[in-house]
Amino acid sequence: MAALISFIVFCQALGALVGAGSTVWGEIAYIHALRDGKIDHAERQHLRAIAHGLRWGMTLLLIASFALIVVAYLSHSGAQPAVTASYWTLITFALLIVDVSWALSRKHLSFALGSAIAFTAWWLLAYLTIGWMPALSFGATVAFFVVATGIFYAILQYARMLARPKK
Repeated sequence: MAALISFIVFCQALGALVGAGSTVWGEIAYIHALRDGKIDHAERQHLRAIAHGLRWGMTLLLIASFALIVVAYLSHSGAQPAVTASYWTLITFALLIVDVSWALSRKHLSFALGSAIAFTAWWLLAYLTIGWMPALSFGATVAFFVVATGIFYAILQYARMLARPKK
């Protein structure tokens, strides 16, 4: 049973790392596409490939999270993951990424804000699944997320400003 749990945790971390890596790759590709002032068909295809990586990472993360709950329940584990703050933080960030991605695709949210939210949430998911995030309460984690999103928003906007063609 320990080997199965280790494999599921590995899959969960892999999904989060794939998503976080894809967000960095996507931002770099987007900034590269902005250099000439327009996004052509090849660049759009490249961005779609990155979106598929994000979708794959999220699917793996959510399936592994669900599998951890089922395995913990079936093994009558004393510490059920579904009653921990870190699990609900992980699920909240995953749902936030899904909602923000939907809002971006429907143009209900500005690209700058939506990409900063998704970027920050993916990296916090990666840190949570790897275990590099300190044990914080749910409220403290949300406060940290808000501050980190503001910082990443400024950094990403500055990078995009530098990448725009000079007139």
